[in-house]
Amino acid sequence: MMLVYRPSGLSTRRLLLSFLFVAAWDAGSGQVHYSVPEEAKHGTFVGRIAQDLGLELAELVPRLFRIASKGRGDFLEVNLQNGILFVNSRIDREELCGRSAECSIHLEVIVEQPLQVFHVEVEVKDINDNRPVFSTSEQKLSILESQPLDSRFPLEGASDPDIGENAMLTYGLSSNEFFTLDIINKKDKGKLPVLVLSKLLDREENPQLRLLLTATDGGKPELTGSVTLVILVLDANDNAPVFDQTVYEVKMYENSANQTLVIWLNASDADEGINKEVIYSFSSLVPPTIRRKFLINERTGEVRINDAIDFEDSNTYEIHVDVTDKGNLPMVGHCTILVEILDENDNSPEVVVTSLALPVREDAQVGTVISLISVSDRDSGANGQVTCSLTPESPFKLVPTFKNYYSLVLDGVLDRESEANYEVVVTARDGGSPSLLATASVSVEVADVNDNAPAFAQPEYTVFVKENNPPGCHVFTVSARDADAQENALVSYSLVERRVGERALSSYVSVHAESGKVYALQPLDHEELELLQFQVSARDAGVPPLGSNVTLQLFVLDENDNAPALLPPGPGGGPSALSQVVSRSVDAGHVVAKVRAVDADSGYNAWLSYELQLAAGGARSPFRVGLYTGEISTTRALDEADAPRQRLLVLVKDHGEPALMATATVLLSLEDSGQAPKTSSRALSGAAGAEKALVDVNVYLIIAICAVSSLLVLTLLLYTALRCSAPPTEGACGPVKPRLVCSSAVGSWSYSQQKQQRVCSGEGPPKTDLIAFSPSLPPCPQPEMEVEEQSIGGDHSIKVGYCFFIVMLCCVNILFYPVFPSQIYFLQYLYLLSKELIFL
Repeated sequence: MMLVYRPSGLSTRRLLLSFLFVAAWDAGSGQVHYSVPEEAKHGTFVGRIAQDLGLELAELVPRLFRIASKGRGDFLEVNLQNGILFVNSRIDREELCGRSAECSIHLEVIVEQPLQVFHVEVEVKDINDNRPVFSTSEQKLSILESQPLDSRFPLEGASDPDIGENAMLTYGLSSNEFFTLDIINKKDKGKLPVLVLSKLLDREENPQLRLLLTATDGGKPELTGSVTLVILVLDANDNAPVFDQTVYEVKMYENSANQTLVIWLNASDADEGINKEVIYSFSSLVPPTIRRKFLINERTGEVRINDAIDFEDSNTYEIHVDVTDKGNLPMVGHCTILVEILDENDNSPEVVVTSLALPVREDAQVGTVISLISVSDRDSGANGQVTCSLTPESPFKLVPTFKNYYSLVLDGVLDRESEANYEVVVTARDGGSPSLLATASVSVEVADVNDNAPAFAQPEYTVFVKENNPPGCHVFTVSARDADAQENALVSYSLVERRVGERALSSYVSVHAESGKVYALQPLDHEELELLQFQVSARDAGVPPLGSNVTLQLFVLDENDNAPALLPPGPGGGPSALSQVVSRSVDAGHVVAKVRAVDADSGYNAWLSYELQLAAGGARSPFRVGLYTGEISTTRALDEADAPRQRLLVLVKDHGEPALMATATVLLSLEDSGQAPKTSSRALSGAAGAEKALVDVNVYLIIAICAVSSLLVLTLLLYTALRCSAPPTEGACGPVKPRLVCSSAVGSWSYSQQKQQRVCSGEGPPKTDLIAFSPSLPPCPQPEMEVEEQSIGGDHSIKVGYCFFIVMLCCVNILFYPVFPSQIYFLQYLYLLSKELIFL
């Protein structure tokens, strides 16, 4: 696309601007190239940047389309409505890039959601907008009238800020009969005009000549500049001093020390005497900047450095030197010194970091662009070639995008809980020898994502609470830790609702949402609820929220809150006084009655003892009661002195603290054996039959107990033999089981295993006698330890034997169940053995 406009001029309207727009994708770097002429007007079309980058016009605003130019101002702008890149302000190529052959504006196009970075390069084309300029409007030359033909007089050339053809100058001299113009090509450093004498001068005829030197550039249209040459014709001197060379070329490194010799000039004069002596000096053509950096010894012709020489400021210097003799009419010789400055690696690279997406989410995808990094080095050649590296080891990498531009991108998986902040260092190193480097730190903060659920220290907790607790009492505190941060780590607690029987779990317990404290909402009753197992949920405040559960086993410990209850004396009877007829002929130790009672509590609180209350007046009773059986038996043979009506008070107490009790009244009628009422003969015959049957039962029971005891002894012997013969195992490590020892006035026992023992009696429902727990512990690091559980027997083998013994007795009970008309004695014996096992 060609854009041309013609502004008005002094004489004619000429072509001012013409450029060809070219846009092409660079397949290797993804870069778009445009070109625009300098001095283009505001709004000049540059390119359809949105279309060339493959972006839809509708997504420019939502994706925050923007451009950034490193240190280049706001020369260009994008119309977000049509996606066109246009000129926003005046672009002066000479001001922007100086004499550089290439001049471009590098743009970084940034869009988000997702983040993309494009590189656009806009080349600024030079137009012929600068005319050649001479440093002065008038140059003066003093030339002897005796100057020979073909004498040469260097002139100061013009300069043109443009480049290329627009800066290629040609010179022209106004028409005259004495001088012609010669041009010296200074390789690639331009042209030097030289005035050549073509006709001898005569001061008497022409003491002064005025000529016009014109410089014309190669632009279209051509621009010109001119200077007036004032030639003063001098009278005197035959020979002017002459240098060995007209042009001297010198190469030297930058940063050379002051007083370093640049060149030693040598000029000769064919005259003799004072006319042969010469003085060296800088020409009037030498600008003040060069005079400050160099000095010349007027006697010896030595040119030395007088100030810092920096390649980056200027890489060439052109020094014009005059040599003048000391004659009355001094004559002058001329030469030019071309000093080329060689680059040294004296500039460290520069690193500029532009952060785009900070902080970075820990779930960011690999390849996410974190920052843009640009590097530069003012040196040239290998000294200006920069390479970048990233330290220390991190989940990021540098990806080159265009020339000295890099992107810091994500190269691995982030985990804020492992590393919340990364400090990476970008190191830029040039190719000089020795190389110089520069560093820039990039702090990458990792933003939290809710990827961790709250975690409890244990999957299960065991809690003991005494029954009859006050409503709202604190029983336990659960605590969960969330490894996330901020709202993702705010944990709230709640019950996992379920039904407990006919009631909801929330009617028994509650949990505080913030503190995790668990409260019992009502008094708990061990007899109603021994174990309440429920779950507490911990949930964070993230989006989406994550949670976990913990199980609580709430054991309700028994308290002595139930007094012993007397059982009725007969089937279907109420809790009335026990009446019994006793023959006076019974012997000592004869069981005449039995008091039966139960306790709704457990353990010691349900262990009942019976005590006969003394009669009024302290009279000795011929009866006694079994401490734990409740059987009332005679202490001696009954005689006539004993009252025919005996009223006994039996005190039934449990072993709780404090102990609760109940009182049973037993009415005994003493009758002679021959005076027994006829109405009870059937009952007596039945009792005799029952007593006979009981004798038979006792025989069977003794046989069974002997058999089971024999098996018990054999088991213990076998266990002991195996244990003694087994070699000790070294280095093994087993879990040490903690013991909770409970004591009372009648003995002690240990909680040894996680199980629940129930003891059954013939008169009442099963009772929970002991609940014990053994937590799971990790293997210990110390050497093997054998833990002996203290008990009445003192050895684990005895406990195993007792367990086996109880199991065998239960088997006997099942086998002989049809034989026993009443199991009261057997079950009472089994109950006592169970108590002994509990003590272990």
